[in-house]
Amino acid sequence: MNIKKLYSALLIILLCVFKTNAQEVLTIEDAMKIALENNFEIKIAKNNSTISETNVTVGNAGMLPTATASVTDNNSVTNSSQTRQDGTSTSLNNAKNNSLNYGVSLGWTVFDGLKMFARLDQLKELQKLGDSELKRTILVKIGQVNSAYYDLVQQQQQLAALDTTIVISKQRLELAQNRFTIGKASKLEVLNAHVDLNSDQVALLRQKESYANSKILLNQYLARDPKIDFKVTDEVNVDNKLVLADLMDLAQKQNPALESQIISKRIAELQLKQVKADRYPTLRLTSGYNFAESQSSLGFTSETSSRGFNYGFNASMNIFDGFNQHRNEKVAKLQIENSKIAVEQQTSILNTQLSTAFQTYLTNLELIDLEENNEAIAKQNLEITLDKFRIGTITTIDFRTAQLNYVNAKVRYSNAQYEAKLSEIALKELAGNINF
Repeated sequence: MNIKKLYSALLIILLCVFKTNAQEVLTIEDAMKIALENNFEIKIAKNNSTISETNVTVGNAGMLPTATASVTDNNSVTNSSQTRQDGTSTSLNNAKNNSLNYGVSLGWTVFDGLKMFARLDQLKELQKLGDSELKRTILVKIGQVNSAYYDLVQQQQQLAALDTTIVISKQRLELAQNRFTIGKASKLEVLNAHVDLNSDQVALLRQKESYANSKILLNQYLARDPKIDFKVTDEVNVDNKLVLADLMDLAQKQNPALESQIISKRIAELQLKQVKADRYPTLRLTSGYNFAESQSSLGFTSETSSRGFNYGFNASMNIFDGFNQHRNEKVAKLQIENSKIAVEQQTSILNTQLSTAFQTYLTNLELIDLEENNEAIAKQNLEITLDKFRIGTITTIDFRTAQLNYVNAKVRYSNAQYEAKLSEIALKELAGNINF
């Protein structure tokens, strides 16, 4: 290579480095942080969790008294006539009548068969259910961000592999042209090298398109402008120390789906308590202070007014309601039974998912080692083949085969790392243990 070519190559490298540094380097930690702050579904789940938390009050459970202020003003204009017992009569047209009532009333249910206490406990469980749903949403979205991120890492590695094969294809074309010039190769060899280079460039363009679309998808998960450009790290670090027994223990405590079913069972039990409370009497205290005024244009009394304090209590008890109480209790018990079955079903599903995902995880770990070894062998084979091709002791077909074997080995190694990472993410998501 002469000085001019060396200078051009160095200039291209420096321009590439400058362009790479100009891009944002997005780490997986940064991506998860952005998703937690921006993702629309996480925001909605946070608001729903806050709503459930806001509803947990003694007032919402019916434990506090209620006070109501009221005003009623009635007016009328009528044509009236009256006939008294002594036979005399009186009449008046456009007689005006007015009555005004206003005051404050107070009511307080002091006993309802302990339904209000069961209601408060139910509101607390509904808050836990909201928190569990928030956790499930976060785990799912963070899992999606992880998958999309490491898919980009894999595609970035494949782009590097394709860049490498294009460099080799260009070298092959240059060698073929040189050999053709000095009469040691046919035009067919040059054309074949050109066709293979074009094929590699088409593959690179397709991969760049896929890479760009994957960036847009990750930006969508991060709820930011899809045009934001960035690059990801170059390595996929797979946690190869996961233990199935530990994951199952964590899942029993932390898996949001199982946690939701357990909370739903508790809610069903509290619903039965509320239904049973209808068997007991209800005692309600009442009080108030009222004002009343009335005016009449015709009659024995033209104006009256009153004001005063009133108090009392109201007690009621259901004696017979057409067997609805019995029916409601039976339905509530069946709902508890269904919730127990749902917990058992979810536990079985969870254990099955963990077992199958862990087996896939182990297989993918073995594939990483195997494909890493295959890549090293393919690289060594390509280097030997390239040396032989330079001196003309190997055919172009054999050279192309070695070249494709090396590229495919790099791609398979990258895929193995990606699939293993997906298995790791799936296991941690099932265990409710993604680190974010």
